[in-house]
Amino acid sequence: MLERYGHGGDLESATEAYGLKGDRFLDFSANINPLGPPQQVLQQLEDSLASIIRYPDPGHRKLKYRLGQKLSVNENNICIGNGAAECMALILLGLHPQKVGIIEPCFSEYRQLSEQFNAEVYSVLGRKDRDWKATIEDIEELMQQVDLLFIGQPNNPNGVQYTLEELRRLADTAEHQDTYLVVDEAFIDFIPPQQQATLLSELVNYPRTLLVRSMTKFYAIPGLRLGYTLAHPDVIRSMKSKQVTWSVNGLALLAGEAALESGEEFERSTLELICSERAALTHGLTELGCSVSPGEANFLLVRLPDPWIAIEMQRKLGMRGILIRSCAMYPGLEQGHIRVAVKATQDNRRLLQELRHVLEHEVQE
Repeated sequence: MLERYGHGGDLESATEAYGLKGDRFLDFSANINPLGPPQQVLQQLEDSLASIIRYPDPGHRKLKYRLGQKLSVNENNICIGNGAAECMALILLGLHPQKVGIIEPCFSEYRQLSEQFNAEVYSVLGRKDRDWKATIEDIEELMQQVDLLFIGQPNNPNGVQYTLEELRRLADTAEHQDTYLVVDEAFIDFIPPQQQATLLSELVNYPRTLLVRSMTKFYAIPGLRLGYTLAHPDVIRSMKSKQVTWSVNGLALLAGEAALESGEEFERSTLELICSERAALTHGLTELGCSVSPGEANFLLVRLPDPWIAIEMQRKLGMRGILIRSCAMYPGLEQGHIRVAVKATQDNRRLLQELRHVLEHEVQE
């Protein structure tokens, strides 16, 4: 199994397992913008290499200002982190919940970080007939048992959103029950703005609701790590009190500033590509006998045709230079579930070609 550290994108493990160098793999296990970083980001990094002799701004002031301008949010409502994962860690450290709720299947870091910081984890399962979303009644019942709840929006690995009305109801429940609601919006930028179900413009009404976002995925800078949290200033102060000084490096901050200046054209091109290629990839996978969940993000949850199981398909494709994410370890999912990123046309066609070859010409061992 490639996910020895609980995530996709582990090229070192792939190299050890299959004998190819990291740059020889076509990686569908990590959900990164197939367009790569905006040209402004690459140019900014090239121009700024000499700045590594200086400490980064510990207050992240320029990036917070530009985020505030873009999102119409006060800078006191923003905490910049070394990726969304650090933001989640700071939330747990700053708010110190004793009991944390999660809706499975979900991003593994919710449980991993909570247990790492000595919180008990309680969960409910999403339902197959709801594309692995849980009912609001089940979530509200869970919220009665915990101090803090994580919810993916869209959720990973199924890519499905809860409706805005459902989110409002959960945010209201959080206020009345003194529970914190943490909405993980790491992939929401891959959904067209008019289709995004987000409480961003209503956060002032919900001081116990937090939004966590990533710049790593949409702007294709996973090696730099950059994310942020939007929340009430008191919550932000609690998070900042636990953050290690300079945890966000200077090049990441500069890349974030440049990314926000990349303009609407980069965003529009990304959304158009993801929309068209997600549909084409879904069609191709379905023709091969796979079942594909109707997600909205830049990845697809796929059930392989019987009798194939994820770990064996992962191995077969890995030996052919294709990396996929096994989802067999996600509670609520099955041994045949995998996740694949939506990439550029040529890459998606190669995935379908290699998958077809394995399904038609090879057997499980």
